[in-house]
Amino acid sequence: QLLMMVLLINIFGKNELRVPATMSGGTDSIQFDISNFTVEDQSLKKKLSEHHTLFDAKILAKTISVSLEEINLDKEQQPRRGAQYLVAVIVTVSGFIIGTTLGWTSPAGPMMKNKQYNFPVTEENISWIAALMPLGAMIGCPVMAAVVDNLGRKRTMAFLTIPTIIGWVTIIWASSVTWIYVGRALTGFASGSYSVIVPLYTSEIADMEIRGTLGTYFQLQMFLGILYTYVFGSYVNVFSLSTACALVPTVFACLLVLVPESPIYYLMRADVENARSSLRYFRQSLGNVEEELEAMQVSLVRAERDRLTLTKAFQTAQAKRGLSIGLGLMVFQQFTGCNAVIFYATTIFNATGSAIQPNTSSVIVSIIALMSTYGSTLAVDRLGRKFLLLVSVVVMGISTLLIGAFFLGKDFNYDVSPVSFIPLVSLCTFIVAFSVGIGPVTWIMMGEIFPVQIKDATSSIVCMFNWFLAFLVTKYFGVLVSLIYMYNTFFLFTMFSVLGTLFVWFVVPETKGKTINEIQVLLG
Repeated sequence: QLLMMVLLINIFGKNELRVPATMSGGTDSIQFDISNFTVEDQSLKKKLSEHHTLFDAKILAKTISVSLEEINLDKEQQPRRGAQYLVAVIVTVSGFIIGTTLGWTSPAGPMMKNKQYNFPVTEENISWIAALMPLGAMIGCPVMAAVVDNLGRKRTMAFLTIPTIIGWVTIIWASSVTWIYVGRALTGFASGSYSVIVPLYTSEIADMEIRGTLGTYFQLQMFLGILYTYVFGSYVNVFSLSTACALVPTVFACLLVLVPESPIYYLMRADVENARSSLRYFRQSLGNVEEELEAMQVSLVRAERDRLTLTKAFQTAQAKRGLSIGLGLMVFQQFTGCNAVIFYATTIFNATGSAIQPNTSSVIVSIIALMSTYGSTLAVDRLGRKFLLLVSVVVMGISTLLIGAFFLGKDFNYDVSPVSFIPLVSLCTFIVAFSVGIGPVTWIMMGEIFPVQIKDATSSIVCMFNWFLAFLVTKYFGVLVSLIYMYNTFFLFTMFSVLGTLFVWFVVPETKGKTINEIQVLLG
């Protein structure tokens, strides 16, 4: 109906259509009550006859009846979001880079132990090689929060390809395990930095209606990067695998040529003309962008007017609740067992007595995660963030409970062969639940729940916290299993899932379809 009204305005002119028509009708046709039109019927007939190629109209009394099937709007008038989708896919290649960095250890670990380097690499070395990546990421988070508003989003993303490439080159040409540590720390630094910048940039360019969908691309690309390393790692040596990983940031640097700077950043630099051009690129739709541009300017002026010191800003209700939600979601994202299940999937497969080869099991896990995350891109703006989070943590809790029960029976010498399928099915179910809900949705909400005045600082704090938790899980999961056994470890994950369910139900708000200002009112 709105499109038909716009079409009539285009035909009759804004000045002639002084009173909006009253519209009624079903799904097959729309009737416009034009009794309040200021033009005469003869003029209407003439103008309608001149535009018969757009639609056939029949004037009866003072009503125009138009068949919807006969409407053929010019493609230039159709709202388009192609630029937003394209740019989101390009910038979230950074998630692919993070995925290759995370996934590299799984296939590379056995290769290093098999002396593919000219120096010995022990099991303890490998655990630190894995753990130094999230430690490096922790350092990257606050550094990026300090520079992103000065360098700009696009320039910062391009700059980060330098330490990433240097890190991979260091790993490829390492002459001792120390150089592998250095390479992992550098690639980790870039990964942590991307986890701050990219969700911020994506939230700044996206329409409210597709903000959630674009936000899931980051996690989707991350799982795609993990799959990439698992597949390559099944067929090549550690040097070829590392070279394949180093190619990704090189390609990313080239693709960034196609990406415009965020309109928000231009407005922060008082560059209104470039902000307008950037917004026009992202809003290739009917009408102009002046209203949205003005709203952005008002929001920034208000944020500057209300700017407080960090100490005072963190004392506001919105900041306190936003930070508690962000930190809480990160706790439950990590401590419900996601990284442990994904990166120790091979161990779990082997412990169940499965005949599936370790490399094959890793590929299966990453494919399931990838497909499930894609499902999240379709659902997050339809079903809402809170619903997906709730379903996710509940299903994950049930899955880890079943896996724990299986290992409990096995360790106490019960015959578990009739139910040997349970851990495999539960493992796959767990990955689906994580990938649809708490995996990607947590990162979406990081771009939505923080006040503008402290968004950089809070995003940095939450990302640092997430990477610290990832370090703990990566470094000490094996130690935990040796201390309290596999079944108690999974029961611990179940306990965190129960707590996570309560947290989401009582604390986390629904942000679907709300503007940033509306979300802040909700939090306040």
